Amino acid sequence: MGLMDKVKAQATVLAQKTQETARDSKAKYDQVQAKRRADAMLRNLGAAVYAQRTGRSTTETDAQIDKLVADLSAYEQEHDANLTTQEPAPNPDGSSGPAGDGSGTTQV
Repeated sequence: MGLMDKVKAQATVLAQKTQETARDSKAKYDQVQAKRRADAMLRNLGAAVYAQRTGRSTTETDAQIDKLVADLSAYEQEHDANLTTQEPAPNPDGSSGPAGDGSGTTQV
């Protein structure tokens, strides 16, 4: 096998790996975008229910809630997800776990 044949073979392998990486990256990007849409729908649902429970709902609130629940159910089926499980929210400093120093006191 000549030098050019080896270079061509390596270029072919590199091109295939690049295509696989691009495909994987696009799939991950699509997952992140879908999760953001679901998060936005959940936030809007929470806001609508909050408005309803605090007496600040409008005539469209019930319809908005029904549509959001239907959209979220469709999302769960499409993405084989369970949106009722809660992930711990990150702390403002970016760490996971409870905020503060763990002493149970708030420092001023």
